Amino acid sequence: MKNIEPKLIALLKNGYCTPRISHVAKSLKEPSTTIHYNIKKLEGLGAIRTYKAVFDYKKINEGFCAYVLMSISPQEYGNPERMGRDIAKLSQVESVDICTGNWELIVKIRTKDQEEYYNLIKNVISRKGIKKIITITSLKQLKTEFVEL
Repeated sequence: MKNIEPKLIALLKNGYCTPRISHVAKSLKEPSTTIHYNIKKLEGLGAIRTYKAVFDYKKINEGFCAYVLMSISPQEYGNPERMGRDIAKLSQVESVDICTGNWELIVKIRTKDQEEYYNLIKNVISRKGIKKIITITSLKQLKTEFVEL
């Protein structure tokens, strides 16, 4: 059988999952039509943006996780969103937050291993506007996306 795992994982990471309405209806003891209506309403309001799978990242070759604190140059202070959105385009970047304090951005990165992470950081550091970074490496994840591991 054809191995489409990499393509499937990429789609699931980008929101190609749908809720199992019959399971939700059974859990809430409500009719499926009521569940469907309410889900569509929440989607229409933008309260539900996407559905995605929660992975065991080691099993999909993305077992190295790091949180990167980034300080941006004074020239970029006026528009940290531009810098954050640019970094968010990288496929290894799971999340980007603009924050207060000594660091302007917190970036969560997932890669296969340290070497892949190192090569990615070399490219990010060389970007215009990144003044300084500090990496915090995750040793073990206990909960993600509201799911205990």
